[in-house]
Amino acid sequence: MSSKRKSTEERPLVGIMLGSASDLEQVAPAKEILKEFGVPFELKVLSAHRTPDHALRYAAEAESKGLEVIIAAAGGAAHLPGVVAAKTLLPVIGIPIKSKALNGLDSLLSIVQMPAGIPVATVAIDGSANAALLAVTIMAAKHPELREKLRRYRESLEEKVLRANI
Repeated sequence: MSSKRKSTEERPLVGIMLGSASDLEQVAPAKEILKEFGVPFELKVLSAHRTPDHALRYAAEAESKGLEVIIAAAGGAAHLPGVVAAKTLLPVIGIPIKSKALNGLDSLLSIVQMPAGIPVATVAIDGSANAALLAVTIMAAKHPELREKLRRYRESLEEKVLRANI
């Protein structure tokens, strides 16, 4: 990861997948976190139900394209993260998107209840910031510069909390 280029100009290391373009607002915090850490990413709107062939192809080709982590956001039935995880050996982080019918509980349960053997890490409903931070944490094992940025980020969180006591 070169610091000379913007994160979106380099080969992406994280793929963000959305089941619907209506989920763009919910993944904005993830995009900001990845930019803050200088992690190049790409964003694709690919539905497990409406564009299954494209979603499956993206998942199957992700590793050969150089991606290291996939973040998949979906609402309602929320099958996208599980379908993606079934087609790649990369870590998949699912973001349950808040739905109108059950306030995202349906999405959360759909993602978190994966069958044994095909894991999907799952964050809180609309928890895209933590999804990005988890992606950074996973990649920090391979990229020392990310590990140091993550250490500084956590120190800044501590300082922010402690400043509130003054």
